Amino acid sequence: MVIGDRLRILRAAKNLSQGEIEKRTGLLRCYISRVENCHTVPSIETLEKMARALEVPMYQLFHEGKHPKLPNLPKGQEADAEWGGSGEDRKTLNKFRKLLSQADEKDMKLLMFTAQKMAASHRAKV
Repeated sequence: MVIGDRLRILRAAKNLSQGEIEKRTGLLRCYISRVENCHTVPSIETLEKMARALEVPMYQLFHEGKHPKLPNLPKGQEADAEWGGSGEDRKTLNKFRKLLSQADEKDMKLLMFTAQKMAASHRAKV
């Protein structure tokens, strides 16, 4: 299924207009129309905004039905749990996302610098 068709189907199922999606995402209605009519390919960031606006998990933009089936792994291997997928990790990640969205460019540079120093320090210890 084409992503534009899937977005239109999900929006219609929620009884939302393109104008309402515009208000929820900050994307222009004409852009939403272009995506739904397959004239524009949306970025991952745009798809995240659309999923939030439609109040659906991201995978539902690509997959109909319940959670997609995971592949069978050979014995002895386990799928890594996605950090932030549930519980306290999800709360922490959502709080982190909210705070990062409020940071200006200077704060982001400082945060990146600090993270790089922490990673370098960790590599030196290992």
